[in-house]
Amino acid sequence: MTSDKYKVDSYKVIAKNFYKDRLIDKALRFYKKAYNCVGGREDIELLLDIALIHDEMGEYELAKEKYKEILNLNPRDERAYYGLAIICDNEKQYKKAIKYYEEAIKLNPEYNRAYFFLAGAYDEIGEKNKAIEAYKKVLSMDDQDFWAYTNLSAIYEELGHYELALEMLEHSLQIDPNHYLALFNKGVVLDRLNRTEEAIKYYNLSIAENATYPYSYLNLSVIYKERGEYDTAIKIISAGIHKNPDTEFLYYNRACFHVHINKLEECIADLYESVRLYPKFVDYIKEDEELNPVKEMVEYKKLIEDEVEF
Repeated sequence: MTSDKYKVDSYKVIAKNFYKDRLIDKALRFYKKAYNCVGGREDIELLLDIALIHDEMGEYELAKEKYKEILNLNPRDERAYYGLAIICDNEKQYKKAIKYYEEAIKLNPEYNRAYFFLAGAYDEIGEKNKAIEAYKKVLSMDDQDFWAYTNLSAIYEELGHYELALEMLEHSLQIDPNHYLALFNKGVVLDRLNRTEEAIKYYNLSIAENATYPYSYLNLSVIYKERGEYDTAIKIISAGIHKNPDTEFLYYNRACFHVHINKLEECIADLYESVRLYPKFVDYIKEDEELNPVKEMVEYKKLIEDEVEF
């Protein structure tokens, strides 16, 4: 038995070293060697390591098997419930995920990450108030959790509680003043509050921090479009296309901007590119009254009648 325990431990050490070097397949092979030794199937830490690797590899059913083996050995292992919850989350089985997160929390009421992802699962199924309470629980345990503040802000914004959303983003930006997503979200909320000049400032700050986040360019350009400043809107969205050349909705929106300054050929060119990148845009184009000025053009008719080869 002693020699078998030595084998199990030796294989685990080898596996951990391979894992540290991101040689996942080799790590799993040695974890399996340990598992097949006498005593390996009763080693909960080993089972957990194997489950985590299967999860990382997207082999969810194999990961579930190992988590369930852990629970057969110890029904009070909150990590196994949490692991099962994460897998269900990834599979978009949010109600199942919630049950497992709640089991983990029953066993460990201070399980911060279980509360965090429980909040996300509640958000996904539209249980916004429960999501808010779960994020508040996270923040009661760690008031420096950037993502809890940021995600909570997004829920408040969605519910129309803009002042609360702004308050949460202030906390986010105290923790990470230069995070592009918090800067972008602050721009969104400020725009909702009709504080447009401030919104412009934060969209520009977001772009400065992450030039490859296309939504900052989109939202900023739309502000100028709504003001009738179409040349500025086109300049901004064109900069976004330069940095994000495969983002279909930027081309679509630029096409709409071109219509307003009677650049119909440029509009058609952008519509072609948007459909090339996302063929389902054809359905939107047909219904979009903003595009009426180009709908008698031969090139437009070819596009919507699927006569174009990309």
